[in-house]
Amino acid sequence: MSDTAPRPRGRTLPILALVVVVLLVLTAVLVWRAVDSPATSASASPSATATGSASASTSAATPTATRTMSTGCPATPGVGTPSGANVHQVIDVDGDGLADQAWITGGSDRTFGITTASGATFSTAITSASPVPASAVVGLVQGDQPIALVDVGREALLFSLDGCQVTAPADAQGTAYTFDRGLAGEGTGVGCSEDGSTLRLAGLNAVQATDGTYTVTRTYVDLSSDGRTATNGAKSTVATNAAATEAVVTTAQEVSCGDAVAGVDGPVEPS
Repeated sequence: MSDTAPRPRGRTLPILALVVVVLLVLTAVLVWRAVDSPATSASASPSATATGSASASTSAATPTATRTMSTGCPATPGVGTPSGANVHQVIDVDGDGLADQAWITGGSDRTFGITTASGATFSTAITSASPVPASAVVGLVQGDQPIALVDVGREALLFSLDGCQVTAPADAQGTAYTFDRGLAGEGTGVGCSEDGSTLRLAGLNAVQATDGTYTVTRTYVDLSSDGRTATNGAKSTVATNAAATEAVVTTAQEVSCGDAVAGVDGPVEPS
């Protein structure tokens, strides 16, 4: 018989069980880490996509945010502001976040144009029989639509500045849209009226009554997304029995967009 006492078997089983449990726990932890690491990476990717989507949605709600991300109109080497033109700094036309310039030349071939900070120049002829020197104002309507209004006294010419070009939007008859300024008895001025958080182009008409007071009506004008067409929208009365000195009347007798007024805040045809 051996002098060494036999090791009791009853203790071996609990120790083995404990070892098995520890191994199972370690295995579970390792598996969990391996699975969790790709999942975290995968969740980060959709999160970035969602952020991009949210950004696009915000840009749609705030058009000016989208326009400021533009690189601007491509430069036009060899084509710039004509010598002798009257030049005035205006808003950012091409969406690169930098102020641009509007200009008008005089003479029988008078021209209105834009020269951007990026070095692009685009223009169009001022076609009107009016002998009144032209003056212009530039603004944004419908959120992100750059437009120019050229006042020639008896009428105001409308131009879209979208797409790095000067385009005369067509009316319902297919001819260039113009605003009457008293010649045809349909209007007296043009403005960009607040409609919620945006400005909308509007034809204004101030009609004087026999007692000297005025009734002012406003007709919204909607531009197509590419600025190629202009359509009359809703017409409403904005003032009745208004005095000649009230802002609603004086504004209805000028060409303006927002705070900018033609002849003051834009180029004027040089003499």
